[in-house]
Amino acid sequence: MFNFLVFFIFILGLIIGSFLNCLIWRLHTEESLMGRSYCPKCKKQIFWYDNIPILSFLILRGKCRHCGKSISWQYPMVELVMGAMFAITFIINFQFPISNFQSINNFQFSNIFIIQLLRDWFLIAVMTVVFIYDFKWYLILDIVVLPACIIILILNLIIGDSSWLNLLFSGIIGGSFFLIQYIISKGKWIGGGDIRLGLLMGLALGWPNIIAGIILAYFIGSVTAIGLILAKKKQWGSQLPLGVFLAPATIIVLFWGDRIINWYINLL
Repeated sequence: MFNFLVFFIFILGLIIGSFLNCLIWRLHTEESLMGRSYCPKCKKQIFWYDNIPILSFLILRGKCRHCGKSISWQYPMVELVMGAMFAITFIINFQFPISNFQSINNFQFSNIFIIQLLRDWFLIAVMTVVFIYDFKWYLILDIVVLPACIIILILNLIIGDSSWLNLLFSGIIGGSFFLIQYIISKGKWIGGGDIRLGLLMGLALGWPNIIAGIILAYFIGSVTAIGLILAKKKQWGSQLPLGVFLAPATIIVLFWGDRIINWYINLL
């Protein structure tokens, strides 16, 4: 029963991933979400049976049925990542080791468990949009981040792990960290979207996890930058989208922030 539930959640994640792909494209083109899906290259409407997550991509061999042009690997990758992250998030929140899955027959979900699960899924979805959009177009959209700030704050207050004062302080720290850089560099180092994303990180992670999130993001960014320079894909001083590093760092710290902080403290 439990394995079936995990599989169902994985499928749900695939569906959400498919929706996010559509959302990302239509945010970029400033189109309504109400219209039918279509091929970005030939503009022909996509049949429902060609819009099944992962399966349709495999059946069509990664090409549009109408024009025969390649479908971006972004689509199945986002779907797979969302499916996996939804399932992993459920398992982490359920707090049962994999070896015990087969023995679990009876389980109940509290209201807090459900709200926390929805909070985590929502944050993962938002950070996925931030990651893809910033990676492709070097832009973090306020229409995504600002509503997310309000929703995440409300959900965190309902869950009750952190006080409103802790979340407010953390949000100010996260936003101010990037605001100071923005002012000093006159907008050359980072964009305004990074400030709002820092606020969202603070409201999502709380204090002191916001510090771990920022440090981890810059660590990932530094390693990535060095790798790209050594591979001669980038040069010193080349611009990299910061949201691409802030988004995964936020998710990692959301689940393992306390362990990361404790590990660092033990090193000292």
